[in-house]
Amino acid sequence: MRVLALATFPDEAAATRFRVAQYIEPLRERGISIELQPFLSSKQFAEFYSGGGKASKIGGILRSSVARIAGLLDAKKYDLLFVQREAMPFGPAIFEYLYQNIGRMPMVLDLDDATYVRYVSPTYGRLGSALKFFGKTDKLIDRADLVICGNRYIAEYAERRGTPATVIPTIVDTEIFRPLDKDNDIPVIGWIGTHSTFPFVERLFPTLQKLAEKHDFRLKLVGTGREKIALEGVEVDCQPWSLEREVSDFQNLDIGLYPISVSGSASEDWLAGKSGFKAVQYMAVGVPFVMSPVGICGEMGLHGETHFNAETDEDWYNFLEKLLSDSNLRGQMGKAGRHHSLSTYGLGKHVSVLADALLAALKDR
Repeated sequence: MRVLALATFPDEAAATRFRVAQYIEPLRERGISIELQPFLSSKQFAEFYSGGGKASKIGGILRSSVARIAGLLDAKKYDLLFVQREAMPFGPAIFEYLYQNIGRMPMVLDLDDATYVRYVSPTYGRLGSALKFFGKTDKLIDRADLVICGNRYIAEYAERRGTPATVIPTIVDTEIFRPLDKDNDIPVIGWIGTHSTFPFVERLFPTLQKLAEKHDFRLKLVGTGREKIALEGVEVDCQPWSLEREVSDFQNLDIGLYPISVSGSASEDWLAGKSGFKAVQYMAVGVPFVMSPVGICGEMGLHGETHFNAETDEDWYNFLEKLLSDSNLRGQMGKAGRHHSLSTYGLGKHVSVLADALLAALKDR
């Protein structure tokens, strides 16, 4: 089977990397060949969420649009169309429609987030929201033969619209994301994310400052979008996100942070669609963590064994203090998380689910 996979972003984006790219080789071994064609190049992706360079951004989008149009000439070479969220980051679902109909092939839509929920872009504001064409995801769900969903909340939404859905969580290769023996002089509490989710962890700053009055620790923040962060009484290591450093950034933590909360750009419905990926990463590398039990996150791992769920500021303080005070507890919870990762989020298991789903979508059509 030959599959054309259209994605908005290149491998630097987690959704493309972990929901498409990491499956290419194991699926090839099962007779399914995937050709991944992202809309944006790596250079464009780096520019897309940075300030300035408007002419360069517009020029890049025009080139990418031309490439999408040219790709239509080869649409008939493929047996199935796989769309990771959307074929381009703005506008209506025109390319998905053209590829599906010119190629006369079934379409499988992959949703790791609740992209059908309206929100205001933290980067581009209301203009960005207008260009997103909210309602596109609903049309894609309706035209899809199958929707691959990051969690059951998204699957239930797709099924209510009458389209079959299969749940495949966003996972990592546990042969790559694995525990590391570390010798940090003092415990490292850390968070790895993006500038858009940084406000979640920023709300924990008063709690972290209070903890620093009693405990020595280093705070590692990666991907905040800021060059430097000063937090009185706390030693902060602030670094930009790096694909080359991604695994080691997780491995070198002693305690992970995974706060989530409702905000102007993150409604309850949008948060319910999150796939809890950071929890998967922490568990894979054997790092205990404290998490907000919002949406699917409330169903991940085992509270008190692999991590702690915190709903109030007091919870965050008490659970972080508990982990800071007991290195043996950190080790035990880290091992439990790793074991849970291997049994629940193994790549081999989910490759089989994805292969069966793709073959079924083709057969049903």
